[in-house]
Amino acid sequence: MAKSSGSAHTGVQAANFENILNQIDNILRNESACSTAMDYVEQSSWLIFLKYLNDWEEEQEDMARLEGRAYRRIIEGEYRWEEWAAPKRPDGARDETHAMTGDDLIKFVAERLFPHLRKFKKPENDPNTLVYKVGMIFGELTNKINNGYNLRDILWLVDRLRFGTTDERHQMTVLYEKRLLSMGNAGRNGGQYYTPRPLIRTMVKVVRPKIGESVFDPACGSAGFLCEAYNYMREKAKTIDDVKTLQNSTFYGQEFANLAYIIAVMNMIFHGIEAPNVKSMDSLSVNITQLQPHELHDIIMANPPFGAKVNTFARKNYPIASSESAYLFMQLFVRYLKAGGRAAIIVKNTLLSNSDTPSIEIRRMLLDQCRLDAVLDLPQGVFTGAGVRTVVLFFTKGEPTERTWFYQLNLDRNLGKTNPLSEDDLADFVARFDERSDSDNSWTVNRSDIDPATLDLSVKNPHAPEPDPLRAPNEIVDELINIQQENLDILKQIKEGKG
Repeated sequence: MAKSSGSAHTGVQAANFENILNQIDNILRNESACSTAMDYVEQSSWLIFLKYLNDWEEEQEDMARLEGRAYRRIIEGEYRWEEWAAPKRPDGARDETHAMTGDDLIKFVAERLFPHLRKFKKPENDPNTLVYKVGMIFGELTNKINNGYNLRDILWLVDRLRFGTTDERHQMTVLYEKRLLSMGNAGRNGGQYYTPRPLIRTMVKVVRPKIGESVFDPACGSAGFLCEAYNYMREKAKTIDDVKTLQNSTFYGQEFANLAYIIAVMNMIFHGIEAPNVKSMDSLSVNITQLQPHELHDIIMANPPFGAKVNTFARKNYPIASSESAYLFMQLFVRYLKAGGRAAIIVKNTLLSNSDTPSIEIRRMLLDQCRLDAVLDLPQGVFTGAGVRTVVLFFTKGEPTERTWFYQLNLDRNLGKTNPLSEDDLADFVARFDERSDSDNSWTVNRSDIDPATLDLSVKNPHAPEPDPLRAPNEIVDELINIQQENLDILKQIKEGKG
């Protein structure tokens, strides 16, 4: 077990980490193939990952030595970090003389390092091992740093990062999450890669995953839900068997986008899950009518993509036909849940009210096949750059809905990039969730009160103050004429005064 350092040191370490990462980004800006925050995250990630893996292997070697057993490194020989990336002199200082740089360094990475690491994804290797995951990562990545002198400078910076203590690893995960946020804000839909962690942590608190339950996200992006669920459940682990269960048979993800998949695997490893059970695949290509019992899960938490294009073949796998990807994912979530399984899903608020047939049928599925426990209505600005209103649906599979609790998150400020959502903003929701208590912002709707034809679940707060009645057009026109006449009188007085 790694030692924990003091809080004062933690603050210094965090500042040092962030400074190093900023310096790396500044160098990457000089690379023609790296032009966006997504490129910076991708390229710095594989380098940081190899340094992290090196420090982790050194810790494993130390533990094995203390226990009197052998440990065989995953990365050996000339591919070890200290051999090619950061050679040292006997006194621990940089060995600038023997450190590769320029074209020699680029050639080594392209022709030796990457091909070697890709070989780890062998059919004979267990896909659930870290060795295999390393092969998968480097099988999907390419080095975009073409200037060997820039790469040399970056390697010396990365070598200054330390992952030997619990605090150091924690600080790295916090800063890595910040980089994922910047990537999520770098153009595309802000929610595609990054769901705000305060919202995820709140969803985890409410769902309360238990050790022995499986947690699944078939649209995992950067694996935020899986990482936060792991953080929550790790605190509950009491035995070695509990730890093994969390490592081996608890967290499962699927991701279609190559970059997001790579980052998901690395993010989970950074958080402490040594061999993530994440597949690179299109979840919507699965025929949900043929799922087997062993493929089902206890808990699903997800923020599925909405508006994504879905091929015609994939749509045939779903009873409710739709070209809206989020609607197909909703069917997939319900099918993947075990009886009694729980879900927390982020969707556009229009799913609750749209009058088209697929929308109505999705709501019917939720109300008939599941107990829709709660709807959390989120304000504009939760997802930076997304420009949509969203809700979180909390439901349990296996019994029809009799009543649903609604909570409308009303804040006294506008959310945005510099004023993001916090866990404190959601504290009242968490406190009221178990009892489903009423307040100015929460209320309960009975199934019997829902229109059976439309099944409209629109968020309509009965405690909200009545809006002022609309004024008659003639009244507004008369007021404008009076204001205009007052302005003319004032101008006339000014003119006469000057004369």
